Amino acid sequence: MNWPAHVQRTVPWTSTGRRGTRDDRMLSKVTVSTPPRIAELGVPVIVERDLARARDEAADLERVADGVLSPLAGFLIRMESVASSRIEHVEATPVAFARAIGGLKENASAISMVAASTAITKLIAASGSTITLDAILAAHRALMEADPDVSERPYAGRVRDVQNWIGGSQYSPRGALYVPPPPDEVPALLEDLIAFANRDDVEPVTQAAIAHAQFESLHPFTDGNGRIGRALIGAILRRRGVTPHTVLPVASALAADTAHYFALLTAYRSGDAEPIVADLALCVETAAREARGTARVFAQYETAWRTQASPRAGSAADRILPVLLSLPVFTVEQLAREFDDIPERSVYRGVQTLEEAGVVQAVTERVRGRAYAAMDVLDEFEDLDTRIRERITRLRAA
Repeated sequence: MNWPAHVQRTVPWTSTGRRGTRDDRMLSKVTVSTPPRIAELGVPVIVERDLARARDEAADLERVADGVLSPLAGFLIRMESVASSRIEHVEATPVAFARAIGGLKENASAISMVAASTAITKLIAASGSTITLDAILAAHRALMEADPDVSERPYAGRVRDVQNWIGGSQYSPRGALYVPPPPDEVPALLEDLIAFANRDDVEPVTQAAIAHAQFESLHPFTDGNGRIGRALIGAILRRRGVTPHTVLPVASALAADTAHYFALLTAYRSGDAEPIVADLALCVETAAREARGTARVFAQYETAWRTQASPRAGSAADRILPVLLSLPVFTVEQLAREFDDIPERSVYRGVQTLEEAGVVQAVTERVRGRAYAAMDVLDEFEDLDTRIRERITRLRAA
């Protein structure tokens, strides 16, 4: 797809500190890249068969998951946050992630993953009919307001007012792989991007791919751009009705080969949008198809747990089982709020019964506010991620 290439120009650069090498401090100019305005550009339909297949697979996921749509959606958002964070080299084990969900603040990466889940949830929930700047800023605030790097917290929910860059030196754009537009150009370009994201005359997956690549090229925040930009994919697919009830873990597919993913963004910046559109179609198709397997597993969990624990009919343990899909990580206090007619002490005894049967497992050691997890659900995190990564790798190589 022919697409306007970014315009490059050289602008003055002045070092604001004494850190870095002498070359960092002596740098006097930098080449910045400005993306095209896209709000009203014509967008041809390419790889039409691939795009149709991607949309069909997404629709089929929602049909197969009909009985477990709500808990599956929550699971897939967590899944997307883990994979999206991994692309940014933020990684933690499923148990560490569960401990962070349970409120334990011992693992900075896991805490960031929980914040990413909140950000994705906020942006997609706010995007049913319209993508707005306020929703994007709110999502970024949720992602960054408790960031382990305290220097980033003041920028949470704020469009950058400083120059940033990708790669190269930590202290200046010297040797950078890509330098986004200067900060004074970002607000108008962001407004243009949002107008594009709200069009209804562009094929939805194509729209999501281009909007994502444009967002990453703008790099409108000092940090968190990748995670918010990938959340924007889900927001557009929600707004356009491709995934009205679920969220596709496309980040797992993108994370399977990050060098390939970054090359797609580079191609977009040079004026070739077709590779990222075609690849996102493949990612959507793969994520939806493999998530169908998770939906089928979800539909079987309650019966399997009931067989495993043999709870007395109507007991607290018996009534807890259906809740575990939508609340796979919980404290007794959180679980008790799900029931109006079961005392907290009875909920605690029910959890003990399920723990003894191996259905749930304590993931924190503290007595007060101890967090538990349904381990089958945590295991499915890794299983689904592995399936997506292996399948997308095979398809790209074909």
